[in-house]
Amino acid sequence: MSGISPGALEGLKVLDLTQMLAGPFCTQMLADQGAEVIKIEPPEGEMTRRMGPYRPDDPQKLFGGYFQSINRNKKSLALDLKQPAGKEIFLRLAEGADVVAENFRSGVMDRLGLSFETLRERNPRLVYAALRGFGDPRGGESPYVDWPAFDVVSQAMGGIMGITGPDPTTPLKVGPGVGDLVPAMMMAFGIMAAVYHAQRTGRGQFVDAPMVDGVLSLCERIVYQYSYQGKVPHPEGNRHPLLCPFGMFPCKDGWITIACPADEFWKQLCQIIGRPELGGDPAFSGNDGRIKNQAIVDKAVTGFTLRYTKKELMGLLGGKIPFGPVYDVRDIIEDEHFRRRGMIVEVEQPGSATPVLIAGIPVRLTETPGRVARRAPLLGEDTDAVLAEAGCGLEEIRSWRAAGLVL
Repeated sequence: MSGISPGALEGLKVLDLTQMLAGPFCTQMLADQGAEVIKIEPPEGEMTRRMGPYRPDDPQKLFGGYFQSINRNKKSLALDLKQPAGKEIFLRLAEGADVVAENFRSGVMDRLGLSFETLRERNPRLVYAALRGFGDPRGGESPYVDWPAFDVVSQAMGGIMGITGPDPTTPLKVGPGVGDLVPAMMMAFGIMAAVYHAQRTGRGQFVDAPMVDGVLSLCERIVYQYSYQGKVPHPEGNRHPLLCPFGMFPCKDGWITIACPADEFWKQLCQIIGRPELGGDPAFSGNDGRIKNQAIVDKAVTGFTLRYTKKELMGLLGGKIPFGPVYDVRDIIEDEHFRRRGMIVEVEQPGSATPVLIAGIPVRLTETPGRVARRAPLLGEDTDAVLAEAGCGLEEIRSWRAAGLVL
């Protein structure tokens, strides 16, 4: 399309062998910024293609919301890597790629004969990125290197469940899959750091992004609390252990959040809630003072917020202090912020008569803003084009399709 700037990563070619949530989210981040991401799937397709939810008017169930949400802007090549000829095709593709990304269990690609070391012989500048539960031996040893992992496992062992919950003895899983998504973002960062190095030196490298390590880095506070205070942090409910007031407060029709650890915001909040004496009281001066009197602070703030709705509180507190209502997805879709920022995007849903909504791109570059250029691909939708671009002839591709190597 004319007039649309190419993405910042235009020209970067990524072979994407990832599946489920973590890996595909990482490679989608690269695709959103203009990288050519080729999703290489087995002939039966990646497993999330068979997961819902589906549109009611989609009897074919070509793919559901799970796959659509984390595979936009990608191409799909269906290739059987279990056959020797399929491996050779992949090796040919790797020769012209900048990045290979996968999230299999440790050793899977080695057993296929497609290890980092093998690919590096063909392409010395190749960046090879692996996202596993407990990492890869190339990046560091772990007694759990062979353990499979999903989001809940990394949330549990990385520390985030241990500080999330309504009371000190009830840990909770965080709603979104942060045990997948945070490591995915970190792997995207690692890939780009390695690509920058490869562009300067001509040498690629292995990028190791363990899921549990990523979650622990998100929970950095628990480490220094233990080191500085000898404290083992536990779930704090809707309070913060170090800041006050800082958390969720009930209102007439739900919940809102307030964060006023700084004195200037605290004093302004006291004026708004009709308790100016608290703003001038030395006992409540400074964040430490309010932490010591947290129960009194919470009672005063709650006594005010319970008198109003979320919308009314937006008018009273919005823009004056750090404040935000607790939204559900309907609130998000109706809020002009997300619409104007392009965070709610319509895309075609194959098999359905109407488009669907997915979350947009959260990182904006002013010269190369990135975009949602296309929906998630159908299985093997780009096989012929990808192979032709790699120098494969039409008859060669036909013979591979007849042999069941490609779809």
